[in-house]
Amino acid sequence: MAVLEVKEVSKSFNGQEIIHQISLSLKEGELVSLLGISGSGKTTLFNIIAGLSLPDEGKVFLNGAEITGRPGQVSYMLQKDLLLPYRTVIDNVSLPLLIKGMKKNEARQKASDYFSQFGLEGTQKKYPSQLSGGMRQRAALLRTYLFSEQITLLDEPFSALDMLTKREIHQWYLRVMEQIKLSTLFVTHDIDEAILLSDRICLLTGKPGRISQEIIINKPKPREKGFSLSHEFLHYKRQIIKYLEENL
Repeated sequence: MAVLEVKEVSKSFNGQEIIHQISLSLKEGELVSLLGISGSGKTTLFNIIAGLSLPDEGKVFLNGAEITGRPGQVSYMLQKDLLLPYRTVIDNVSLPLLIKGMKKNEARQKASDYFSQFGLEGTQKKYPSQLSGGMRQRAALLRTYLFSEQITLLDEPFSALDMLTKREIHQWYLRVMEQIKLSTLFVTHDIDEAILLSDRICLLTGKPGRISQEIIINKPKPREKGFSLSHEFLHYKRQIIKYLEENL
């Protein structure tokens, strides 16, 4: 059974339709990527799933219950980590728990319990400026997870990282997903990243944007070393590029 379902969602702004009749699902422990050119409506769709924007048509369901227009049901992380520079890492990460009404010491303790699993042990009392880019993203991902511990929406979270840091954090994120049974809906413009991380890739094409193709990546995660140089990887990449070029 799907933990998240989007059913026939459409949205217009100023009389112009941005996305049209989009339906998708996400199962427990699955990572599904939305891949498409800029302006195809990926962020608009995420805002609707997160409850920040109402669709003109369609509905969103979490574990079978409708959550359309109800913010706070799923976690949502944008491209920038948005860590508060004047708060320590532990206080940045525990912020969602404070918003939910948890007392400060209790929130710090609960957040701290995850620091080792997220590769952040020893950073509790540091400030964001003292962390590397990869460590800042880990802290932001833990904060996102603590907001809602089941489903995470990630909007290009690794795009600002250098190639080697990105490769390392890809492997780390897939391990953490498996350990904590996290489900992820992932927006990216990076075809390689989508192939390396995803169970399924939904291609969002056209104006208005619609899901016109779904590609299943039949390869266990995390992908083996060297997969990105294999004939199988290049086959997926050619297939995606060809389809996107034919459906601009």
